[in-house]
Amino acid sequence: DFLVAGTEHDIVMVEGEADEISEEDMVAAIEFAHKAIVIQVQAQKELAEMVGKTKKREYSHESHNEELKKSIYAATYDQVYAIAKSNSGKQERGDAFGAILMSFIATLGGDLDDTTGFLAKKYFHDVQYDAIRNLVLDEGIRLDGRDARTVRPIWSEIGYLPSAHGSAVFTRGETQSLTTVTLGAKSDEQMIDGAFFNGYQKFLLHYNFPGFSTGEVRPNRGAGRREIGHGNLAMRSLKKVIPMDDNPYTIRIVSDILESNGSSSMATVCAGTLALMDAGVKIKAPVAGIAMGLISDTEPGSTKYAVLSDILGDEDHLGDMDFKVAGSAAGITALQMDIKIDGITEEIMKVALAQAKQGR
Repeated sequence: DFLVAGTEHDIVMVEGEADEISEEDMVAAIEFAHKAIVIQVQAQKELAEMVGKTKKREYSHESHNEELKKSIYAATYDQVYAIAKSNSGKQERGDAFGAILMSFIATLGGDLDDTTGFLAKKYFHDVQYDAIRNLVLDEGIRLDGRDARTVRPIWSEIGYLPSAHGSAVFTRGETQSLTTVTLGAKSDEQMIDGAFFNGYQKFLLHYNFPGFSTGEVRPNRGAGRREIGHGNLAMRSLKKVIPMDDNPYTIRIVSDILESNGSSSMATVCAGTLALMDAGVKIKAPVAGIAMGLISDTEPGSTKYAVLSDILGDEDHLGDMDFKVAGSAAGITALQMDIKIDGITEEIMKVALAQAKQGR
């Protein structure tokens, strides 16, 4: 069950679930969907021609200061590149980048107007964008010192909360999930009255992302867009291995993210598998999840790119792709792909899926 979006040339979004299918079948399914997308894009173009709406509106650009942009690149690029290469932690790296920006702003004088201050921060972000991407493409080094294929160090433990039916803590790098499994009776099933489904559900997964997991101070006011989307992806990843036919219990998984630096939804999948096994649920196979990233050369005509395994938050923010793939050793159970460039080719998708399998 997949949703696929794309242009006439490339794929830009995929989301869905599958019964442990192979990477080859996954690519074939996306190619099949893309053939239908091309037909629909052509129909949209023909409609635009028919109604005379072929001229695109021009975007009114915000103010720019090329002189300021050149000076901030000259003053900060080498420093930013050195910090990106220093193999430092998330907090230490963020503080160092902030110090460079503040030092440069101090050279502009005390009577700085709002527009100049805004543009200085904007151009400094561009410096970070270029430096971090160039480090990966030119030297094959990532922010935490890994190469493209290496997964961060993993630490996990089951039975972490002795009073829960099942529990596990899973840590990958600076991302940590504390997950519990509770077994309930048939009366605990969730009633669904939706547009496409009406009935009861006996496998539930709730995902919580409190502000302290990223060092923020904010109130917890119920599930937001992130909690709904990430929880749904983790639920789809695990439900394919739950023995629904001969399982008498209602199963509820709750993942609390204690620390986050990239792919907490995939940490939830890993912790969920461990907690289910700790609770004695006879799952068909263990499921793991990994988030893939992409850094591509934006120069016209360049074909240089790097597919990254187990991306950091900064690699998601500054990269071109966030491609979450979950599955067992046998195949894929769920995936979600968001693209920040015009689209990705079939070749890049094959590389990403193969690398994700290796990571799982």
